[in-house]
Amino acid sequence: MVLGLPVGVLVVLVAVTITAVTDIWKYKVYNALTIPLLISGVIYHGYTGGENGLVASILGAGFGFGSLLAFYILGGMGAGDVKLLAAIGAWLGLQQTYYVFLATCLETGGYSLFLILSHGRLGETWLNLQILWHRINAFGRYMGADDRVEAVVNHADRAGRLIPFAAMVAIGVVAFLAWKTLKALP
Repeated sequence: MVLGLPVGVLVVLVAVTITAVTDIWKYKVYNALTIPLLISGVIYHGYTGGENGLVASILGAGFGFGSLLAFYILGGMGAGDVKLLAAIGAWLGLQQTYYVFLATCLETGGYSLFLILSHGRLGETWLNLQILWHRINAFGRYMGADDRVEAVVNHADRAGRLIPFAAMVAIGVVAFLAWKTLKALP
């Protein structure tokens, strides 16, 4: 415990704060943070928790990676976001990563709706959803999208088109921790 928080939670809070800043600023989540975060989480839990800690860390990383992989393959997010949630999973484990994922999805959905309505993109969004549906149906024949997130990052109106997912993950982590703290109160 450091500052009254478990080490894993403190490490994740620092990491998601950094990635939220870089994602909002540059629309980029850097490997220089996510890869060491993932590896250190597995090593830390393997060392402090033995075989059980190692397995819990790997399961959390696997869930974090697997839960976002389809979104990446379909062109809905960058690889850095996927690696970030895997790294968070390595530190928090399966159950807590699941709750962070749920909170993040809710916040991302709300922010998406805000962007769609505030930038007048309801028609464009409906068309994109139809295209996505066709991509899902043709998944076996066509994997991935030519118009990946990375291509949109260079557009002048990117703030109205892209969601800095790492920032949503940071909010998800904080929301989960707040919920967990409130739940523990008498």
